[in-house]
This record gives sequence, structure tokens and C-alpha cells, in this order.
Amino acid sequence: MPISFLYPVCATVLPTTLLQTNPGSSGNSDFGIAAILVAAGIALIVGAVVGIVTLTYASGRGIKSAQAEATRMLTDAKAQAELTADALRSEAEKKAREIELAAEKASSERRSSIERESKSTQAKLDESLTRATKREETLDRKLESIETREVRIDAREADLKRQDDELKRGGEEIERTRGELRGALSKLSGLSAEEAHELFLTEVREQGAHDGTLLRQRIIDEATRDAKNKAREITLMSIQRYAAENVGESTVRSIKITSEDMKGRIIGREGRNIRAIEKATGADILVDDTPGVISVSCFDRVRQAIAAEALQRLVADGRIHPTRIEELVEQTKRDIEERIIKTGNDAVVEADVRGLHPKIVEALGKMHFRTSYGQNVLRHSIEVAFLSQMIADQLGLNGAIARRAGLLHDIGKAMDHEMEGGHPAIGMEFLRKFGEKSEAVLNAAGGHHGDIPATTAYTPIVMAADAISGARPGARRESMELYIKRLETLEAIAREQPFVDEAHAIQAGREIRVILNAKKADDAVAFQIAEAIAKRIEAELTFPGEIKVTVLRETRAEAIAR
Repeated sequence: MPISFLYPVCATVLPTTLLQTNPGSSGNSDFGIAAILVAAGIALIVGAVVGIVTLTYASGRGIKSAQAEATRMLTDAKAQAELTADALRSEAEKKAREIELAAEKASSERRSSIERESKSTQAKLDESLTRATKREETLDRKLESIETREVRIDAREADLKRQDDELKRGGEEIERTRGELRGALSKLSGLSAEEAHELFLTEVREQGAHDGTLLRQRIIDEATRDAKNKAREITLMSIQRYAAENVGESTVRSIKITSEDMKGRIIGREGRNIRAIEKATGADILVDDTPGVISVSCFDRVRQAIAAEALQRLVADGRIHPTRIEELVEQTKRDIEERIIKTGNDAVVEADVRGLHPKIVEALGKMHFRTSYGQNVLRHSIEVAFLSQMIADQLGLNGAIARRAGLLHDIGKAMDHEMEGGHPAIGMEFLRKFGEKSEAVLNAAGGHHGDIPATTAYTPIVMAADAISGARPGARRESMELYIKRLETLEAIAREQPFVDEAHAIQAGREIRVILNAKKADDAVAFQIAEAIAKRIEAELTFPGEIKVTVLRETRAEAIAR
């Protein structure tokens, strides 16, 4: 039994025994403590003796087995250490080889990259050297050419100087001869030099003016002929490439009703319902004997659309009284406003025009409800946009700018009934107010009818496209009264010119033919009269497309054979 087991036994048993011997004896406390200490000392001595005996007995066998176990453990540890060292050495060598291979690979890649960069740099240097060599050769050739030209210029200057000296001598000779001839002419004619000079200048001036008019007209005819051929080619190309349907618009719209009793309900007692509709919409409601139809008439197509749709909703709803009329008209107005914005956005997308202010898009939507000579203004503007692009492309100009100018050229018609002035000026100011920066677009909007001078090439392009769109068969129409009045005005303008015997408007007012008095007017005067008539028509009349002015001067020679 080991000695360590005896220490707690003695330390526990002996004090407890001693304390139990004299319990509650406070008078002999010192004696008790001394007894406890003596007992503890004895226990320690006994434990030490027993421990020594026990250790002596067990040490014989324990030491031998411990030495054997220690020897075995030492052998195993050495073997395990050798295995671990071999494994670590193998792993280290493997890692070293991997690091060495990675280093060799990185070095090879870096060497390849440096070689490629070097080759690229060398190629660029060779190319630069080649260009420099070619440039140097070009400069040498130009220098030789300049030197040769300088030699020619020097020779030419010497020749000009010689000719100038000869001209001066010839001029002096001419002046001397002129003086002699002037003196001789004065004696022969009896006129002074000033009088003869004035008479000569007058004749030369008159002859020069006549010859200048003929020459100018010949040049204009040649240029016009060439321009017409080119314009006809571009116009035909544009018309062929862009083909769209023409639908006539009307200021009267018919609404179908289910029965004749509905007419009476729409009119209402003493006409209160129909008056409420007309007051709320601003349109005229026409109820006549035509079966199953009620007509809505209004020159403002927006109000006409509101009135027609509100009337259709009233007929479908069946509740027709002033309060319901006001509710449906307000609802229809909101729907029409949303449709206007949607129509404007659709037009912008169709024409592929970007960066427009929302107010401009809204104005485009309102143009859907406007007409010009029966032609829908928005569809007309989209046609002009595409025609302008085609013409600009043929002329080598920017098709996108031409398309934008064509789409916006009639924007003033969306608000010209609300503002004073013509739609070109209104449209130009409206576009400028809402952020349009392009001078080509602004000038096209303000000058497509010639109200202001054209400052860019896009304005005449838009004018041509506008004329093409308006002149297409079935695109536009006008009332009989306006048609007859325009023909009469054309003939009156022509007859007011001097030397005019007859004037006739033909081809539905597309041409005016004028017959001159051949005895009083010559060809130069005929050209002048044609230009004067054309300028007056442009200044005084409004018309779609163009009007051709043809002036005829006929000379008849008669003889009688007997």
C-alpha cells in the first residue's frame, strides 16, 4: 500500500478520535491541541515506515518492467521518428520541385511576353520609319515641284511684265488715236464730246439691258431645265419609295342611333338635352329626317371628336339628361387628352425622332385632329418627314435632320386657331420656346411657305416634300366657292400686267396661261411678266403645291396670193 494513502487516513481518524474523547471540554483546549499534534506526528511516522517498506517491495519488479517498457517505447519512437522524417523529407522535395517548375513556367511566360512586346514595338518602329521615309520622299517631290513652279512663275512674271509694257504703249497709241477720232467725229456730227458720250451711253445701256435680260433668261432656262430634270428624278424616287394611303377628313361626323325615339330623347324636353350637349362640347348637333343618323359638325376636330364620342356613350348608356351629359363629356375630354398624348408618342416613334419636349409631343397629338384642305395634318407631317429624309439622302445631306424638320414643320397648326398669326411663325416660336436648338428645324418651320428667307438647305427640301405630299392625287381638296374664287383671282392678277390680252386658269388652277400682244412686247418682256405674275401669286394667294405661269407671245404673218 503506498504511503500517500496513509496520510489522509491518519490525518482524519486521529483528530476525530481525539475530539470525540473530550467533547465540549473548553477548559482543556490546549491539552487537546497538543494531543492532536502528537497523534499527527505518530501517524506521519507510521505512514513513512509503511511507505518505505511498500516501496522497497514493489521497486524490484517495477524497475525492471519500467526499463523494458521504456526500451520498447524508445525503439518505437525512433522508428516512428525515422518514418516521419522520411515522409517530411519526401514532401519537402515534392514541394521544392513544384515551386521550381512554377518558377520556370512563370519565367518562360514572362520571356515570351517580353519577346512579343519587343516584336510589336519593333514592328511599330519599322512602320513609323517606313512612314517617315515615305513622307520624306513626298516632301522631296513637293519641294522639287515647288521649285519648278517658282521657275515657271518667274518666267510668267517676266512675260507679263513684257506684255504690260506693250499694253501701256498700245494704250497710249489708242488714246492718241481716240483723240484724233473724237475730234473728227465732232466735226462730222456737229455734237460736242459730252453730248455724243451721253447719247452713246444711253444706246449702250438700253442694248445692254436687253441683252442682259436675254442672257439671264437663257441661263435661267438652262439651269431650270437641269434642275427640273434632277428634281423630277428625286421627286419620282421619293414618291415611289414612300407610298401611303390618302383618306379625306371631314368636318361633319355621323353617329348611328338604334331607333328614331332616341332622336327625341337626345333633343329632350324643349331641346334642353341637345343644348346641354352643344354647350358642353362647343359642337353643333344636327338632327334631321335622315333615318338612324345624327350628325356632329365642328371645325375644331378635337371638339368634334369629344362631342361624337360623348354622344355615342349617351346613346349606349340610355340615361340622357343634362347632369349625365356633363359627366360623360368631362370623362370623354379626359380620354381624348390621353389619346392625344398617345398619338403624339406614336408619331414620334414612327418618324424615329428623339429628344422632343413633352409639350411638342402633345402638339403632335393634337395635329391628328386637324385638317388642311381635307388632309390630316399629322399624317401629312409624317409623310413630309420621310420624303424630306429621302430627298436629303439623295443630295448627300443629313437625313435625320431633314426628317425632324419635316415632322415639325406644321407644328403651328396645332395652336394657330388659339393664337394670332400664321402657323409658320407660331410653330417656329413654339419650338424655340420648348427647347428646339436646331437652326435647320426652326427655319424650316418658319420658312416652309417663304415667310422668312431660307438659311439652310433643309428649308427648301421641306418645301419640296410639303408640295409633294399636298399634290398627291386625292390628298387635298377645297370647296367649290374657294376653288372658283382662286381661279378668278389668278386670272385677275395676270390681266393686270401690261401688254396682256388674255389670261386663263387651267388644270384646276395649277397653271395660268397668259397671252401677250406680240406687237408691243418682245421675248425679254414676256419673261419679265411671267416672273412678276409668279411673285404676285406667291405674295397674295395661299394654295397647296405650286402654280405654273406660262406666258405666250405669238406673231402671225399673213399674206394673200391672187
